[in-house]
Amino acid sequence: MSARVRAPELRGRGWLNTGGRDLTLADLRGKIVLADFWTFCCINCLHVLDELRPLEEKYGDVLVVIGVHSPKFEHEKDADALAAAVERYGVHHPVLDDPEMDMWQQYAARAWPTLSVIDPEGYVVATMAGEGHAEGLARLIDELIAVHEAKGTLHRGDGPYVPPAEPETTLRFPGKVVQLADGNLLVSDSARHSLAELEPDGETLVRRIGSGDRGRTDGPTGVATFSEPQGLCLLPEQVAGVVGYDLVVADTVNHLLRGVRLATGEVVTIAGTGRQWRSTVDDHSHDALSVDLSSPWDLAWYDGKVVIAMAGIHQLWWFDPIKRTAGMYAGTTVEALRDGPLDEAWMAQPSGLSVSADGARLWIADSETSAIRYVENGVMGTAVGQGLFDFGHVDGPAASALLQHPLGVCALPDGSVLIADTYNGAVRRFDPLTDQVSTVADGLAEPSDLVLTAEGEVLVVESAAHRLTRLAPGALSAAGASTVDGPRHRTERKPTDVTPGELTLEIIFTPAPGQKLDETYGPSTRLVISASPPELLVEGAGTTTELSRRLVVNGEVTGGVLQVTAQAATCDVDVEHAACHLTRQDWGVPVRVVEGGAARLPLVLRGLDA
Repeated sequence: MSARVRAPELRGRGWLNTGGRDLTLADLRGKIVLADFWTFCCINCLHVLDELRPLEEKYGDVLVVIGVHSPKFEHEKDADALAAAVERYGVHHPVLDDPEMDMWQQYAARAWPTLSVIDPEGYVVATMAGEGHAEGLARLIDELIAVHEAKGTLHRGDGPYVPPAEPETTLRFPGKVVQLADGNLLVSDSARHSLAELEPDGETLVRRIGSGDRGRTDGPTGVATFSEPQGLCLLPEQVAGVVGYDLVVADTVNHLLRGVRLATGEVVTIAGTGRQWRSTVDDHSHDALSVDLSSPWDLAWYDGKVVIAMAGIHQLWWFDPIKRTAGMYAGTTVEALRDGPLDEAWMAQPSGLSVSADGARLWIADSETSAIRYVENGVMGTAVGQGLFDFGHVDGPAASALLQHPLGVCALPDGSVLIADTYNGAVRRFDPLTDQVSTVADGLAEPSDLVLTAEGEVLVVESAAHRLTRLAPGALSAAGASTVDGPRHRTERKPTDVTPGELTLEIIFTPAPGQKLDETYGPSTRLVISASPPELLVEGAGTTTELSRRLVVNGEVTGGVLQVTAQAATCDVDVEHAACHLTRQDWGVPVRVVEGGAARLPLVLRGLDA
């Protein structure tokens, strides 16, 4: 039995969803507290928000979830942006604003997301990184309820959550937009869980497809439901005639693709099971309705198929509506920036797609690397962007230009591409002919997509302002663009001092109560390690099935980032119909190479203090 650890006090810049009240651990004594360290750019964090919803409902009288927002990007430090994100993603629990990551340090978090469980007496009893912990959390909560009810230390009753006032706007955090054949605009109204058709003025509502309730029901326009839909893709007319629907929707939180017959508004599920993908990478074609997807965020018709920006697993997938099949197109699920053949490329939360006018190039907004990538001739390249931790608002030559978490792209007829540079609140333009990046418009509220209309106008989805905005005439001309030499930022997390030479990296994983490691279909664990720069590691990079690895660190490199992906498969014990579970997490661990540094680097995938 290890020593019990008191939970550090909760302190930050302020609280949301508490009615203006500051909370302390003393206020929460008698409750089971789950501290969720998250940041609103992170798709894995958004997955955890959805995983926690059923737990919050089931254990509402004993469990208090506290979201501790510890930001990665500069924009995420803005209090108003955080308040908007809490509403956008339907966060129905108190949120502590931790802009300087003090709580992150106090609770020894190393990855987004990290979960810490605090018992009713105020002790940390479990820590886990990544997603996929819902089943284990439920078992742990049941155990804590039994123990603390017997001790008389569990207090049932309402928690401290106070819902904010409901806003009244036509759109609420819209995501993506397409122009229909009649000139109307169709917008994914993400926070209203529906599609909104607007007149060409971009303001007048024509109709709404979907009831507006969160759900995954097929059927007529007023019955069908979505969950935070994002990407929209109009099918070629001949394809639509064969399959019986005109539009494909990335139903993001449902992990589905939906088809919509525009004439009637009828909605049908066309790909996905509704379960989130947690499997192994393969190059096979799958029945589209039998394969799991993971937060599809945008769609584009490219190379005779629908390409899917699968933000949840850092890949591109394809969907063939005629054959009704789907499969992986690009990426390995490793979260980083690496160019090359499609099956070797690394991405980080691709969130926007657009095809060049000649159909040859697929442009990609790779949001977590703050990069604009492209696919052409079976290879992925990078046009603008440095990697996971470098961002800013800097124009000029593409090699030195910086973006900040772009979510949308729009290819223009001249071969250039517009960028919805979301966290900079700007529209940027990259011109491959000059290899220059310029700023077309700024002062926007989290632009998330752009569309070039048949009339030659550019409309911007200004998501945090809940509207579509037209760019001024002439904005796309050379005279209309400007050059910004703004700040350069780098995500700065306290580096871990490691010794040059031999270093043991160890993933700590304890199966949840009632579960065991599952080797039914092969090794139950997998560990992938790489480094940035690659020269940081002399030995140890690559993939193995052990959760401990001997590394050799290059003493001539002063530091860098260890990129680590770990996963563990478990199954229920002593249950007739045992369920299987996959726990997975990516870490980017900043390290500094110094004499006398640590010779062992432990990372907690799931650990219990019990």
